[in-house]
Amino acid sequence: MRAAAPDNPSGGATKDAAAPPALPVPAATPPSPLVPAAAPPEPPVKAAAAVGAAGTRTGKRTKWVVALSIVIFLVLAAGIVGLVRPGPVDKWLSAETTSAPAPSPTTPDPSPTPVLVAAAGGGTAPTPESVTRAIDPLVKSPALGTKVHVAVLDVASDQVLYARNADTMTTPASTTKLLTAAAVLDARGPSYRLSTRVVAGSTPGEVVLIGGGDPTLATAKNALFPGAARLDLLADQVKKALGTTRPTSLLYDISLFSGPETARGWDSNDIAYGQVSRIQALMVNAGRVRPIHNEFGGDPRSSNPADAAAKAFARMLGVPASAVKKGTAPATASTPPSSTGEIAPGDQLGVVQSPPMVQLTDWMLGMSDNTAAEVLGRQVAIADGKPGTFDDGTEAIIKRVGDLGLPSDEANLYDASGLSRNNGISPTLLTELLAFAASGQQPALSSMFGGLPVAGWSGTMLKRFVSPQPNQVGQGIVRAKTGTLSGVNTMAGVLTTADGRLLVFAIMASGSPGAGTGRAALDKVAARLVACGC
Repeated sequence: MRAAAPDNPSGGATKDAAAPPALPVPAATPPSPLVPAAAPPEPPVKAAAAVGAAGTRTGKRTKWVVALSIVIFLVLAAGIVGLVRPGPVDKWLSAETTSAPAPSPTTPDPSPTPVLVAAAGGGTAPTPESVTRAIDPLVKSPALGTKVHVAVLDVASDQVLYARNADTMTTPASTTKLLTAAAVLDARGPSYRLSTRVVAGSTPGEVVLIGGGDPTLATAKNALFPGAARLDLLADQVKKALGTTRPTSLLYDISLFSGPETARGWDSNDIAYGQVSRIQALMVNAGRVRPIHNEFGGDPRSSNPADAAAKAFARMLGVPASAVKKGTAPATASTPPSSTGEIAPGDQLGVVQSPPMVQLTDWMLGMSDNTAAEVLGRQVAIADGKPGTFDDGTEAIIKRVGDLGLPSDEANLYDASGLSRNNGISPTLLTELLAFAASGQQPALSSMFGGLPVAGWSGTMLKRFVSPQPNQVGQGIVRAKTGTLSGVNTMAGVLTTADGRLLVFAIMASGSPGAGTGRAALDKVAARLVACGC
């Protein structure tokens, strides 16, 4: 039995999205005095719950050398040879990327970045009292909202610096995707790829397209997912495998997913507005009619994404649309097609694979892609041997979070993207998750930091912290997942203070008088933490 929906203000939903896909990395000699964002190195335990309370957490600590190694790994994994400005990475999914020139043997190694300094626990530790003085007036501002839940943690000292309703679940919006990313990376691993296959049907000339739940599958090369698996390349494989046999009909099998195709708590206009598509195991460009991505929706979606993808594939094979229908693939044969050209039902005729899971989660987090989140949430259930449904996916996510030793009782999910207003997550769970991901206890989770948008530079944070003036101090320093629904503004991530201390934070507010007002007020809290000489 699911709990009642927490903090459920009225109003329609809007998606949290913005810029081109990005793997944000530290800045290289920027024109302004910015310092790079960082990933937290220390695992968390339970935070204080009382309003305005702060204290020291207890629990098993990971050695700093492990944490430092993880942060170094994150920096290297982002492709850093020198110091690179955070922002979009050209052709982030593509195998056709252009490598930077190798440095000459005489080029000196770059100096350690503030990321590594912060990871080593340098700088002056803030105190709970000084942090409270710094941000409490901002947290209590009516501009932020009528219901505000906040948790702030100093990673090096493992101390809660600020807690306001920290253990109380509230509407998380797209910060839900942090749980989804962690769960799917834990379940599948960063290198796992999703396969879209074609097998021979039960009659000569019949082929079956089997959806593998790849949200980035494309019909052909495009700018939305440059390195995605492509139906045109799959069609070439099928034609070659069939030889002189002409395909005459096409079935599409989407049985990998089952149950409702929309979640409880979604706004009735979410699909119409382009916030999300119907969740099916076969789609191209995450169900979009065209391969584009617009901020806050505006991406028209197919009414039946699987059927649209199958008919596009049929055209490539020369199969008429009238010969395309939904069906079930035969059992896969134990041997490939023979050298004599005889093809048995179930023989594989072709397969294309998605980019690695780490890049899928990067896109989901950086662009806040709701369809990608729902598809990846189902992968958690399927990895655990459960059906690919909304309920099984959310239950599997919560179970994974609990198995990692995090307070899973502080999450109540109806979807994996955060579009559902019935969802509830506490700030404590979000901060503990972020700190655990950097601890090294589960290395697969460390890769999720590459997808977190960087303030003023990438993803859904591209236009954040650029104004007004007090917020600009956060540019290039705040690295976080944002969330927006009507009347709801949330943010959870990491930042480095002016004193070089690494903080994990979650700010979740509802009841703001306006969307722009609420986001600006939220940014002001994070910016004050960055500027804090506490």
